[in-house]
Amino acid sequence: MFSIIGTSQTDSTIRGLKDLTDLLPVSLATIVSYLSAETTRGLWKPASMNGTDWPSPATNLSMVEQNINKILAATGVDVPSLSAGGTTSASLPLPLAALVSLTITYKVDKVTEPLLNLVGPAVTTIGAGCPWPSMSIIAALWTQKAKRWTDHLVFTASRTVFHHSNDAVIQLLKVCFQSTLGLNSPIGGVGNLLGHGFGSHCTGGIAAVAPGILYLRVHRSVRDVMFMTEEIVSLLLRSVKDIVSTDIPIENLKRPKSGTVIRYGEVSLSLAMTRIKLAASLGASLVWITGGLNLIQTLIKETLPCWFISVHRSDLNKVDSGGMIGMLKGYALAYFTVLSAAFAWGLDSVSSASKKRPVILEAHLGFMARALDCKISLGCNRATWRAYVSCFVSLMVSCTSKWVREVDVEILRSLSRGLRKWDEEELALALLRIGGMSSMGAAAEFIIESSV
Repeated sequence: MFSIIGTSQTDSTIRGLKDLTDLLPVSLATIVSYLSAETTRGLWKPASMNGTDWPSPATNLSMVEQNINKILAATGVDVPSLSAGGTTSASLPLPLAALVSLTITYKVDKVTEPLLNLVGPAVTTIGAGCPWPSMSIIAALWTQKAKRWTDHLVFTASRTVFHHSNDAVIQLLKVCFQSTLGLNSPIGGVGNLLGHGFGSHCTGGIAAVAPGILYLRVHRSVRDVMFMTEEIVSLLLRSVKDIVSTDIPIENLKRPKSGTVIRYGEVSLSLAMTRIKLAASLGASLVWITGGLNLIQTLIKETLPCWFISVHRSDLNKVDSGGMIGMLKGYALAYFTVLSAAFAWGLDSVSSASKKRPVILEAHLGFMARALDCKISLGCNRATWRAYVSCFVSLMVSCTSKWVREVDVEILRSLSRGLRKWDEEELALALLRIGGMSSMGAAAEFIIESSV
């Protein structure tokens, strides 16, 4: 087939393929499969979409690129520089050019709708994996064919930016946190994260897309989900600093024992904790949406232990690693971890995913116990680590008691001894008490040792 494509017979070849699919519609599936495979192989030279051998997107390409910029810029994402005004010859991989050229020969009506529904996802998936701006070219060609699909085609093309640019992904995640926490606007919350929608009905062209909606549409386009998880953790901790530095009205909160006022600059600890819990719930939701069960289990078993062991640049800054900020970072990580685990496993043992819970939990709690016993050297801020362990165990005791009963009693015993070194005897005893019948002996030993 491709021996004649790209010559003067290209047009007749496309017409021949169209005649074949009209006569035998099921052959379209074979053609799509073959052209998709050839595009993926990456062995064919680019085909110049110059309007001679192949259809030209020049009429609408500039409009598509401008609208892509408008959509993402309105959301808060700076897209890579796009060629405008035809300064660079538009081209597609030759098999993809053939497939797109074939699709635009169809009339857009109810008869061809099933065929286009078959081809559309394949073209979108292949175009997203090809060099930028392949999807812009495909969208420009199809907007010439079906103007009423312009919004959908432009939005689909804008999603491929995130497939090619990790920096764009980071920017989108950052905007999600800022929107939810109200750091870039006076109003935050879920409504600010998801509440805008998409359309071109508003004055001035394309409306802004809410960052949460955009992330729901683009997260599958990102290749490295581990990179996404690390960035979500990093943005969560950065949000803690932003929350603390935000001018929130003071509440005179006193310590239970000393009666001294708890302050950090002009920040109310209780209001800060409310926003930190919101940030943690957003982070957990993003991780769950991005990678599901496997990613969350990797987060708990590998990513977080590595983070605690590593030395972080922010911890070398005395302002960033102060007692208040360090403590709040630990609380944020604890809420984030427990919520992520709850999304993955549930609170009971009904779901099949909960079967892997004991293994992952024992690995994580075992890491805590060894670190408390000084068998593992930590690189993170000490205030962060102490707040994380205390809050994580407290949340397990108060919210996920069934999880504790699944953990080996020796790990619980070791962890409780470490907590006692921090004068957290009540929390340590509560951990052993809810461990069930198997931990009764360990709880009795702990009481005896504490009374001596």
